[in-house]
Amino acid sequence: MSKVYFYYSAMNAGKSTVLLQSSYNYQERGMRTLLFAPAIDTRSGPGRVKSRIGLEAEALVLGPGDNLFALVRAAHAAQPVACVLVDEAQFLTRPQVEQITDIADTLRIPVLCYGLRTDFQGQLFPGSAALLALADNLIELKTICHCGRKATMNLRVGADGRGVREGAQVEIGGNDRYVAMCRRHYKEALAEGGAKA
Repeated sequence: MSKVYFYYSAMNAGKSTVLLQSSYNYQERGMRTLLFAPAIDTRSGPGRVKSRIGLEAEALVLGPGDNLFALVRAAHAAQPVACVLVDEAQFLTRPQVEQITDIADTLRIPVLCYGLRTDFQGQLFPGSAALLALADNLIELKTICHCGRKATMNLRVGADGRGVREGAQVEIGGNDRYVAMCRRHYKEALAEGGAKA
C-alpha cells in the first residue's frame, strides 16, 4: 500500500535537502519522480527546489487551484511515476491534500510532503493541518535553537532583528526573516523588552 508521508519541522531543519536526497535515491534506481514546488515561494526561482547546502532540482510549479491528482495521473499515464515529492507543503490547500491521498490510494504512488508545521505565531498552516490529519506517517525533522535545545518555533524578525508578533501568515523569507527557536526562547524574544533574536 502506498502512503502519504508528512515530514515537518521548524525552519532550517534540512527539509529540502531530505526531499532532494529521497528523489535522488529513486532516480538512481531508474525510477521517475515528480517534484512540486509552490508558486508562492520564488526564493530560488519558479519551479526550483533548493536546499541551503546548495543541492537543487527542477520542480513543477503548483498553484493553489491546481489539481495534484489530475497532474500526477496525466504524468503517470505518459510515463510511470514511482514517487511524488512536495516541497513547502504547508502552502497546500485542504483539497490538494485530499488529492494527495487519492494519489496514494488510487494511483498507488507514495507521496512525500515536506513543510513547516506552524507559522510565526505558532498557528498551523492550512496545508500542515490537513496533512497532520490525513497523512499515514508523520515524521519530525529536528533542528536546534541557539541554546542547543530542539527548535519547534519559527520567529519572524523585523529589520531591527527583533521578533514580530503581527502580520500576514505567509511572508516568504529565509534566514533574513525567520529564526528557528525552542519555545522558551521564542517566548522571550516576543516578550516586552525581550532579547534581540
